[in-house]
Amino acid sequence: MDKEELRIVELLREGDERAYRYLYEEHYAILCEIASRLLHDDFLAETVVGDVFFHIWEIRQDLEIRTSIRSYLARSVRNRCLNYLTSPSVRSTTTLEEDPVDGLRDPGFPLGRLLYSELEGEIGKAVGRLPEETRRVFRMHRFEGKKYQEIATELGISVNTVKYHIKRALSSLRTDLGRYLLLSLLVLPSAFL
Repeated sequence: MDKEELRIVELLREGDERAYRYLYEEHYAILCEIASRLLHDDFLAETVVGDVFFHIWEIRQDLEIRTSIRSYLARSVRNRCLNYLTSPSVRSTTTLEEDPVDGLRDPGFPLGRLLYSELEGEIGKAVGRLPEETRRVFRMHRFEGKKYQEIATELGISVNTVKYHIKRALSSLRTDLGRYLLLSLLVLPSAFL
């Protein structure tokens, strides 16, 4: 690790938000690419990367990096992706109705029903606020499971335009649903089926 990176790590340990912002701006895009290749889901990839950055901030005072910052972050993202992919809930072939998360909708768990209803409503509002074309592309990709090329062909637009709309939707949803992010990951696919 060079002197500049050592200084950034030191500033992070001291709680310097500018160093944290620099770290985020410098490495976020490449880390999302790494996660996306492992998870094959852009939304989930961005969530994993966000979790890694959040964790970095949480442990900043005890942060120990012996390699380059990018290598450390890439390894952290890779490990989180692998943890996700090997978690019992992902390996399981159970349906969402059999999943423990479904307890949120269980009539015997009123607080869970309330939280689920609130989440479902917030997701609907956030998706509804997207511009029409962005909303259509996002729904086709996320809820209908269509690939970028399929969407491009069906709508008569380029794959790059599809990517633009997905990126725009994810950015908007991340802003709108920040406080619901973890819960939304667990229930989002069923919210609009």
